[in-house]
Amino acid sequence: MQSTESTDVNSVQPTVAYDSILELAPYQTGKPVEELTREYGVSDVVKLASNENSMGCSPYVTLAITEQLGQLARYPDGNGYYLKQALADFTDVKLECITLGNGSNDLLDILARTFVGTDDAIVYSQYAFVVYSMLAKMQGATGIEVPAQRFGHDLDAMRQAVEDNANTKMVFIANPNNPTGTQLEHAELHEFVASLPSSVLVVLDEAYIEYSPESNNRALLDEFDNVVIVRTFSKAYGLAGLRVGYALSSAPIAGLLNRIRQPFNVSRIGLAAAAAALADQDFIDSVRLTNQEQMRWLEKQFDALGLGFIKSHANFIMVEIDDEDTAAINQALLEQGVIVRPLVNYGLPDWLRITVGVAEDNMRLIDTLRSILTDD
Repeated sequence: MQSTESTDVNSVQPTVAYDSILELAPYQTGKPVEELTREYGVSDVVKLASNENSMGCSPYVTLAITEQLGQLARYPDGNGYYLKQALADFTDVKLECITLGNGSNDLLDILARTFVGTDDAIVYSQYAFVVYSMLAKMQGATGIEVPAQRFGHDLDAMRQAVEDNANTKMVFIANPNNPTGTQLEHAELHEFVASLPSSVLVVLDEAYIEYSPESNNRALLDEFDNVVIVRTFSKAYGLAGLRVGYALSSAPIAGLLNRIRQPFNVSRIGLAAAAAALADQDFIDSVRLTNQEQMRWLEKQFDALGLGFIKSHANFIMVEIDDEDTAAINQALLEQGVIVRPLVNYGLPDWLRITVGVAEDNMRLIDTLRSILTDD
């Protein structure tokens, strides 16, 4: 007899591809200015939480965007030819060795989806960009976090982790590192890559390279086919709102990445803006100089306040709040219109990451922080 019971198809829930996805927490972005205004009614807000460029972007970018406004009904160039050509000239790589992304995060995701499976492992450092561990979970892979050394990458320990895990497919290294600002020397990285099997892909995340050009490891691409360098226009170039990034690699790797990359993953405006931004290296030089000057000023202020910090090679500085309730100090800053980044999700509950702003922003930060610490 046929069963009279029926299945309510609307009650059947989809299941995740990998159980590890259930362990993921949504990525925590810096609190938007608009959200702070809604919550506390603060109109004069200083945002120093997301490592954005407080100087904005090159004036040539505005012109490039304006020229595209009449073409918004047209799809962008899916291959991004003109931006790729500009990047090829700038980085001295071949056109076929470049992959464009919707910001560098998009490229990190493309790399993981292209090369990492459920039986594989990804190695990364403690206190490194939290997205690396998220990518391992997204792929159902094993994430191997190697303890940090003085808040930076311990390359010897990471090498050992690769040796101990035959299924290691990828190693992520941020240089300079986010959120600690530490930096590895070229010789260290060269020795590290040379010591690994060629089957292990080394991804160098150089999102902050413009602030520390001496950490440029472009030369590794000439010697090693298993190195990928990922960069972004979101930081020093000031295009965070447009989401444009790029990867440099061997041609075969780029060919694979471009098979996985979504079509039109960089907008028409993004392509034009990034090309204009890249062409204005005088602006980048001024950004770097201002950042260095303001970084030194902030270090002196933190010393005067008795606050510890980690020497940074990027456009942010990690500051230790010698207080049992760092969250309360962060909250007090928010209530007075200053947004910084707590690092609880990085396992650093006593630290705040603070973007180096322009002089006016930094003075506001220090004055507010001093008043809060004095009240305590």
